[in-house]
Amino acid sequence: MANPSVAPRTVDPDGSDHPSKDGVMRALGWLSLTLAGPPLAAADRLCAELGVGTGKRQRTTARIVGVRELAAAAGLLGRPHPAWLWARVAGDGMDLTVLARALRNHDGRALRRTVAATVAVAGITAVDLIAALTRSKRSTTPMKLTATTTINKPPAEVYRFWREIENLPTFMAHVDDVRSTGEGLSHWTVSAPFGRTVEWDAKTTDDEPERRIAWASVDGADVANEGAVEFVPAPGNRGTEVHVDISYKMPAGKLGEAVARYFGEDPHQQLDDDLRRLKQLLETGEVIRSEGAPGGKRARKEFPQHPAQPLTDDEFAEEVRA
Repeated sequence: MANPSVAPRTVDPDGSDHPSKDGVMRALGWLSLTLAGPPLAAADRLCAELGVGTGKRQRTTARIVGVRELAAAAGLLGRPHPAWLWARVAGDGMDLTVLARALRNHDGRALRRTVAATVAVAGITAVDLIAALTRSKRSTTPMKLTATTTINKPPAEVYRFWREIENLPTFMAHVDDVRSTGEGLSHWTVSAPFGRTVEWDAKTTDDEPERRIAWASVDGADVANEGAVEFVPAPGNRGTEVHVDISYKMPAGKLGEAVARYFGEDPHQQLDDDLRRLKQLLETGEVIRSEGAPGGKRARKEFPQHPAQPLTDDEFAEEVRA
């Protein structure tokens, strides 16, 4: 016989379960429903009131926002799931981008209302993000990443460099700190999407000198993960092929990954970039950065690569004088 004191639960297709009633999700659903009305019913007036312009593009954007809020309301009120919260976070990012552009190009009319709207959306974004992150802990999907590079150094040298875990932040842009805490144990501090920092302890599960290193996070990690790196002699005595496989749980599954990409946090690209920096470090002794970026912090802001550009006339003249 069912226990009447236990609230009924629903199960999503991905296998995650959660209470069928979530007050925060329902409140955000009603908020979405409320926010959907003005842009759908009076796009012209809304754009004028917010001071973002009343052109065709602005009106179209406002209507898109209305449809998006209506969809979020239907999802949050009809079948609550963290995916709908991440959809709201992505929408908030879009709204903030539009408002920031409006502030940058503002003609001064209704400026206070534009600023007030920006502050309000920033506050809503914080609420949506907290709600999405806290509820996504109950709905995680493993993500697998693989990447390969060839380094013109012998396997023994590449292996030794990787095995010294304090070296990892020098080429892994999102790793702030790694330190050894015991035999085969380490503590990781990593920058995560949306300005968060996550930490975990890991243990080495396999260590074959000059061939392979494997690791896994221990219980209680902020982000459960495991991985392995293999060092394979490249054909023709051309150095070492480095093969990396990583598996971890991304909050909110594929939608969380998509939202991370929206904010420039594509994990697949991150891993490719990390290996490119590893290759540069071992072959040249430094990470080659464009635009004269200084060395130092293991700073993710210094790491992004930029395409080379021709010298300007002033730069060319300066080079000639030198």
